[in-house]
Amino acid sequence: MTTLLPHIEIDTAPKPDAAVIWLHGLGADGNDFAGLVPELDLTGCPGIRFIFPHAPEIPVTINGGYVMPAWYDLLGTDMISRQDAAGIGASEKAITALIEREIARGIPAKRIVLAGFSQGCAMALHTGLRFPQALAGIMALSGYLPLAERFAAERAAANAHTPIFMAHGNQDPVVLPARGEASRDQLSSLGYPVQWHSYPMPHSLHPREVVDISIFLRQVLAPEVA
Repeated sequence: MTTLLPHIEIDTAPKPDAAVIWLHGLGADGNDFAGLVPELDLTGCPGIRFIFPHAPEIPVTINGGYVMPAWYDLLGTDMISRQDAAGIGASEKAITALIEREIARGIPAKRIVLAGFSQGCAMALHTGLRFPQALAGIMALSGYLPLAERFAAERAAANAHTPIFMAHGNQDPVVLPARGEASRDQLSSLGYPVQWHSYPMPHSLHPREVVDISIFLRQVLAPEVA
């Protein structure tokens, strides 16, 4: 049985009927985006449970083997020529366990959004689009699709039409804009409904992006009509 990742939980109202699982970037932890919840305009949304897990601490090759929170090892600066498939797979299982726990707590998959920034973005795309039940949406911020060469064969049909919010800074020196654009193009070519947003920023979050994230969450987590 997969041990549940340590995490922060924030409920926007009692008895939430939707959830957002938000994955941080390399070297950060769940606190990185927890403070953003009060800034989001969730007008009209029912109660949402925000979950911010902490990645395990592992040695990271490109940082000289320094131990830090990471969803997987980074073996090279281009992020794609040599990839830590085993680490990505281990984190996929841990994130899947968080999704399954929310389902067990009474929130169906179709009311769950998987979000992530940078490495967390990579894991959100990797995990969410392989999950066997349809999710409400995926938010992919300043990242890319890892193990892209395997994706067409491994993706789950259940999430073939899941809305995907992709955002990237056009001055990003960490995950180059071209890397995010290549992931966008691959997903679009396979028929995924990708909403692409570019912002004048480096590897960070833009105020306009916060507004657009709010709009996306209101769209995909709007109250269900009986």
